[in-house]
Amino acid sequence: MATERKKKESIFELSNFLDKRVRVKFQGGREATGVLKGFDALLNVVLDNTTECLRDPDDPFKLTDETRQLGLAVCRGTAVVLICPVDGMEPIANPFLQQE
Repeated sequence: MATERKKKESIFELSNFLDKRVRVKFQGGREATGVLKGFDALLNVVLDNTTECLRDPDDPFKLTDETRQLGLAVCRGTAVVLICPVDGMEPIANPFLQQE
């Protein structure tokens, strides 16, 4: 009897976001925004019209208003931490920061 191998399936349903703007956060604190053009089961993603949000040189986890254009970018899945749609996303205050 031949054993059948199950096809690996991704737990993410990114096909809903094809050709839509998404924000991708990477390990190490980098963030990029672009149009999702493709992906695979390992979460490698292809973004078009990509813009990287630059970080504050003094605090690597704080983003500034400065950006740089990257164009077409292939993002390695092992570095991807979060993918979210840009539409409907708004920043909220961190409830865990202590008020001064």
